[in-house]
Order: sequence, then structure tokens, then C-alpha cells
Amino acid sequence: QVHLAESGGGLAQAGDSLRLSCVASGDHFTSYTMAWFRRGPGKEREFVAVISTSGTWTHYANSVKDRFTISRDNAQKMVYLQMNSLRSEDTAVYFCAASHARSWDENTYTDWGQGTQVTVSS
Repeated sequence: QVHLAESGGGLAQAGDSLRLSCVASGDHFTSYTMAWFRRGPGKEREFVAVISTSGTWTHYANSVKDRFTISRDNAQKMVYLQMNSLRSEDTAVYFCAASHARSWDENTYTDWGQGTQVTVSS
């Protein structure tokens, strides 16, 4: 099991950039596929981005491709989400999650952070 805590959310204007961070505590961080999900106002939680255990493979939702970048630092037990060219529709609570499966299906994710709010004004 891994405990996750997100930070870096806040208020931004359309076109701005933000970087979210997720710190993990617990053992075997390098055995986890890590991902970001988000829940917009009145919406279901949705997949944003995923990164493999080694960081060599990533996958993104179409809505954020070419704007967001996921990365990880296994030595520091950190996962990041660099968000560029933010849009009002990116407004959501962003969650960091861990899975033992190489997947972006949220049902495979066993450990979740509490989330960090990102609000983008147009």
C-alpha cells in the first residue's frame, strides 16, 4: 500500500500553466504505475495521464494530449503533472493514483490521494 498526497493546485487563467505534484510514502513505489485522474464540477471522475513504473511509457487522454506532461522521480517518490495552455474545462479536482497494473482503467487503481483543486478562469 502507498499513501499519496497531491499539491500544486490553485487558481489560474486560461492559457496559464500549473504543475501538480504527488508525493508517495510507503514501500515499493517503483512497482506502481502512477496516474492522474480528475473530477470536474458535476462530472464523473476521468482519466488524465498515466506513467509506467520506469517512466518510459506514458499515455494521455485526448483532451489533454500535447498540453499536459506526466513525469516521475522514483528516487524522490514523486509524480508530477505539468499542465500548459490551461482551459476553463480543465477545472477539476485532480487525483494522483497508484496501480500494480499497466492500465488507465481507474478500477485497477488501489491507492488514491485526497485531490487538489484546479480552477481555470476564462
